[in-house]
Amino acid sequence: MSRKVVRSSKYRHVFGQPMKSDQCYDDIRISQNTWDSNFCSVNPLYLAMIVEASGGGAFMVLPLSKCGRIDKAQPLVCGHTAVVLDIEWCPHNDHIIASGSEDCTVMIWEIPEGGLTRPITEPLVTLEGHSKRVGILSWHPTASNVLLSAGCDNVIIIWNVSTAEKVIVMDNLHPDIIYSACWNINGSKLLTSCKDKKLRVIEPRKKTVTLEKEKSHDGSRPVRAIFVAGDKILTTGFGKMSERQVALWDMKHMSEAMTLEELDVGSGVLIPFYDPDSNIVYLCGKGDSSIRYFEVTDEAPYVHYLSMYSSKESQRGIGYMPKRGLDVKKCEIARFYKLHERRCEPIAMTVPRKSDLFQEDLYPDTIGPEPALEAEEWFGGKDADPIYISLKNEYTVKSREFKVCKKVLDVKDGAHRAHATSNSGSHMLQAPAVESLIEEMEKLKVKVQEHEQRITELEGKA
Repeated sequence: MSRKVVRSSKYRHVFGQPMKSDQCYDDIRISQNTWDSNFCSVNPLYLAMIVEASGGGAFMVLPLSKCGRIDKAQPLVCGHTAVVLDIEWCPHNDHIIASGSEDCTVMIWEIPEGGLTRPITEPLVTLEGHSKRVGILSWHPTASNVLLSAGCDNVIIIWNVSTAEKVIVMDNLHPDIIYSACWNINGSKLLTSCKDKKLRVIEPRKKTVTLEKEKSHDGSRPVRAIFVAGDKILTTGFGKMSERQVALWDMKHMSEAMTLEELDVGSGVLIPFYDPDSNIVYLCGKGDSSIRYFEVTDEAPYVHYLSMYSSKESQRGIGYMPKRGLDVKKCEIARFYKLHERRCEPIAMTVPRKSDLFQEDLYPDTIGPEPALEAEEWFGGKDADPIYISLKNEYTVKSREFKVCKKVLDVKDGAHRAHATSNSGSHMLQAPAVESLIEEMEKLKVKVQEHEQRITELEGKA
């Protein structure tokens, strides 16, 4: 009688555990929009969620420590004139977040230390270039101030955020709506999935497709694709009978999948999250109440099912914490922020270990927040691997000032207003006019601070 051999893996017993109710975020009106994005983005300092808002689009930013019931008067980031579809924290500065909206713009926001004390309506930078709604955002993994945006106009734009310039515009590579776009680990290549059922590997600076795969999944519903270990691609999609599938592809032999596995029948798009340190892929379906996780290895069947976290409530969206934001003392290897209809619930993925010591095998050096390149270097053709850090001793993030080129500020404070009010066709204010406007603004700021101080004093006396 043969005995079934259980595959050896240190991640075989990983389990998901929701945080206690006092560590959740309650009474939040999560967006009811049906767009297939995460609606949530998280970093070691802040949690951002797209919320329902009247008179335009808005998202909420909370310090991670601000748990419990959230005040209805909690300030929002609300500068868009239409619904916000995607938000993404900058990997190199924990105070900078990008948002894309149905109003066809991308906006860059700076969150003050400690979170919002009043609504923010003025972005640092507004990026205008799409003709239809912007539903996909992705920061470059190793170059500072480089942001990708993809819209329903089938166009991908790569921006130099600090100068507000659209440096690379790819407007003829996709004939239909782009479902997903992601960078490889050093940002030298892009991987996209499209409504025309093709996967494309793109050299972004040359604007060329280097690899194309037709029909990675037979179904007509959206496909998601990400780069995983080495030269491999993982896709999630649908079969002909709406069965949900996960597949692994070798970029050198794309004619046939290394493995293709049917999971279940469902309508929610499976969003993949990949941890390069452990080679674990987590699949989170919108509208599902579960998170499946798999280990990717070089041994057949290559994508090994580990387990599934299940709960009673379905998820409207989900955020994934960067590795440097995890609790290594509790052997936490991933943390998700699951959006319900009115709350956000953190879920910790943990490897059960008895020892309190730092587990070297679970935490190899991981990608840190320091960029390896400046934007100009990357646009000039240079590539660099991420800068890695150790999680053994508590890592302190050096404060990085977000620099916006002076000409962007001049245009923001001067040219847009001149264009709106001038009938002469002039597109730029004269330098003295700009300087006087800046002086006026500084005076107004001082007055506002004086009034706030006076109000605080009066409240104290009352």
